[in-house]
Amino acid sequence: MSAERSDSGFSVRAARDLIVQAVGVPSLSGQEADLAGVLSRWMTRHGFRSWIDEAGNAVGERGQGPVTVALLGHMDTVPGDLPVFVDEQGVLHGRGSVDAKGPLCTFMAAVAGLGDEALAAARFVVIGATEEEAPSSRGARHVRTTLRPDYVVIGEPSGWAGLTLGYKGRLVARLRLSKDNFHTAGEGSSAADDLAEAWFQVRAWAAARGEEGGIFAAVQATIQAIEASSDGMTQLAGATFGFRLPLAVRPETAEQELRALLSPFPGLEVSFTGHEPAVRHPKDNALTRAMRVAIRAHGGTPVFKVKTGTSDMNVVATHWPVPTLAYGPGDSALDHTPEERLDLHEYDRSVAVLREGLTRLVLGSGAG
Repeated sequence: MSAERSDSGFSVRAARDLIVQAVGVPSLSGQEADLAGVLSRWMTRHGFRSWIDEAGNAVGERGQGPVTVALLGHMDTVPGDLPVFVDEQGVLHGRGSVDAKGPLCTFMAAVAGLGDEALAAARFVVIGATEEEAPSSRGARHVRTTLRPDYVVIGEPSGWAGLTLGYKGRLVARLRLSKDNFHTAGEGSSAADDLAEAWFQVRAWAAARGEEGGIFAAVQATIQAIEASSDGMTQLAGATFGFRLPLAVRPETAEQELRALLSPFPGLEVSFTGHEPAVRHPKDNALTRAMRVAIRAHGGTPVFKVKTGTSDMNVVATHWPVPTLAYGPGDSALDHTPEERLDLHEYDRSVAVLREGLTRLVLGSGAG
């Protein structure tokens, strides 16, 4: 692909302008409306039928064929006011450049560049979803009930030659413990002591609950927040524990076991949110074959991956039991960090790979 124009005639500069503009629009979870408007207008200008749906998702469609391909990315980001700029090496810096405006803009640019033959064979639906970074996953939960695709691509950073097939599950526990105040010189334990002991038991449970097979088969437990206070009469301690769950541990099962584990602690209240089961899709189907061929055609070696985080793949998997993978440019190790950045040359290549992969998929020319 040349520096200015792809072989489809679609402007590479337009694709780059899109991602730079998108990263420059703040879009924290629940605050995506401005970006949704920008993306919807861009899609309208580039041949999509575009609208903003009831969940605030920016949706665009191209093509009228009998096959439906859903490309589900997300617009929202975690907090972090990072300067947005492109450096001398052509690297875009800014919150969301990797997670996951880069992949979402890759979807938009790739579908905008599809040829007439592909558009006659399939309907391509690009969704910029809301609240993926929040436990609500509002956008994906809405669209999974309104769309019935034949193939699904999730917008997350995999690297331009990577294909992600699975994500671990998620569970979040919020704990609150209260007890009467006492003099610390006397016998007994504080509310914070008891909460710490609860954490030690939870951590031991997690270590014992995993299976062999590396980190993807392990139960990962982390303290996401912890605090303690006293008004002179009552001590309060609170914490949020996060869990990443393997395929073998359903969120509902984990909740039951954790409730039983924590039940002996007097005064402890526990609530659970974020029940997302782990998912892992097969690596040999029409979608993966088409993408493997496309990656090789652009000089890469396809690499299959599974991730220890979660994504909207977890949310839609049971509703859309069809060939699915996650794809997008960027290094996921930079997600949520102060160093988040995306090499625009990799972005260009990802657009070209995805456009070719989608074309091969719907025209039946993938044999990789």
